[in-house]
Amino acid sequence: MSDTERSLPVLKKLSYAVGHFLNDLCASMWFTYLLVFYHSVLGFENTNAGVMLLVGQIADGICTPLIGYESDRTPGCGNYGKRKTWHLVGTLSVMLSFAFIFNQCLGCDIHTPQWASLTYFIPFIIVFQFGWAATQISHLSLIPELVTCEHAKVELTAYRYSFTVIANITVYAVAYLLFHIQAGKDDDSLSDVLGPQDIPVFRNLALIVLGIGALFSLLFHLGIKEKRPGGDGEAGGEEGRNRLKEEEEEGEEGEEEEPRLPCSQTSSSLLQWKCWLQQPSFYQVALLYMSTRLMVNLSQTYISMYLINTLMLPKKFIATIPLVMYLSGFLSSFIMKPVSKLLGKCLTYFVGLLLIMAFSYWVLLDDKMGERVYGAAVLLGAGSATVLVISLSMTAELISNQTQSGAFVYGAMSFTDKVANGVAVMIIQVLHPCHTVMCCPACVWFYHYIMVIVTGGVAVVAALALCSILIWPIRIRLRGRPGGPPLISGDEPTVN
Repeated sequence: MSDTERSLPVLKKLSYAVGHFLNDLCASMWFTYLLVFYHSVLGFENTNAGVMLLVGQIADGICTPLIGYESDRTPGCGNYGKRKTWHLVGTLSVMLSFAFIFNQCLGCDIHTPQWASLTYFIPFIIVFQFGWAATQISHLSLIPELVTCEHAKVELTAYRYSFTVIANITVYAVAYLLFHIQAGKDDDSLSDVLGPQDIPVFRNLALIVLGIGALFSLLFHLGIKEKRPGGDGEAGGEEGRNRLKEEEEEGEEGEEEEPRLPCSQTSSSLLQWKCWLQQPSFYQVALLYMSTRLMVNLSQTYISMYLINTLMLPKKFIATIPLVMYLSGFLSSFIMKPVSKLLGKCLTYFVGLLLIMAFSYWVLLDDKMGERVYGAAVLLGAGSATVLVISLSMTAELISNQTQSGAFVYGAMSFTDKVANGVAVMIIQVLHPCHTVMCCPACVWFYHYIMVIVTGGVAVVAALALCSILIWPIRIRLRGRPGGPPLISGDEPTVN
């Protein structure tokens, strides 16, 4: 089938794009407000707040490749499709657990030991991260199954990221409204300082997030009909299975004539999950994806701490500054497709890195920027949007027509990002100079340099990963006959 025939109508693109909306809403709260909520609102120590995020990231990291593997091999629920079945399981898990994370534990008060509160929250965090991983992997795995043209994959990824930005804008806009309403009711001079009085704000924000996300998840399940494997449409599943069976029988006959290596393939064969571990491009893209996620997630995690502890801004800024970041990211996502066509993926990614490095340099030089932080937030938002969309499209390009194991690839990529994020946050929290609930003067310089390192420092690592892709373009290298040269699949276009 031609690339043109596989393109999706706009309504289908929108139906697909909203399928990750609930995840995006929850992820926005998770990365932006988890440390703030547990440290500044519930009064957890820095290390204990870091443990909460680390447990979630490790749980997500472990679940992601396992779910990816199971998603590739299980048929799904009847005719519903394996990707949509896992998406539904993940959505229900998120709905049942997320509200408990951003609320005070039942029966707890100021005298409750922190270890008891940790024991209460951790099971909900694990269930939430399992559900988040199931939804993410199943949703990403649909990209190479719905479209085949490389620019169509970039476009679909951009649609997806546009709704990611909308989700973040929604969270920060609602948070701002809730803080504004609370400020109107509270005449206390400390109303601009986060504390236990803000528990209802975060609880109500979590409930609103779940309500909106559930609606968009329903639209996804009604609007997207997953294609059956091996065929050109929904009815092509049986034909595809028969064709795979014939190929297996032919392979068994050929084994008597000539021995083959475990991952010996022809360009038309299907790569199984173990064979991906022998692909150099797999590790190149994994490093790029991991460093991209580190930049985006860590900057999102610590921007709130930077605003209230380094710049000493009122708490409403933890809603308005992230809102500006994602508005700039939303606007930049509209020009992603034409820019990537004009410059190629690698140069477009490099432009995003330059914007992030400019933000890092601005923060480094201007330690008392005050409300000039709005301008810096525009740079960070546009740069983050650019590198995230391009890294996802490079992952889709790596998978190409190997959709039967696409979920494993996305799962492995996500595993590196989740574990790296969790470990990085834990290291930062352990190195924190203050060990009390109230921040000391050392917090000012600490969060200042953290914002520089997690943006500019990680951007250098991402640039090195990008250089490796420019030198050794993304290709699936397949083994030929024993003793013969490796085969390079002609179906896989190189990254420009």
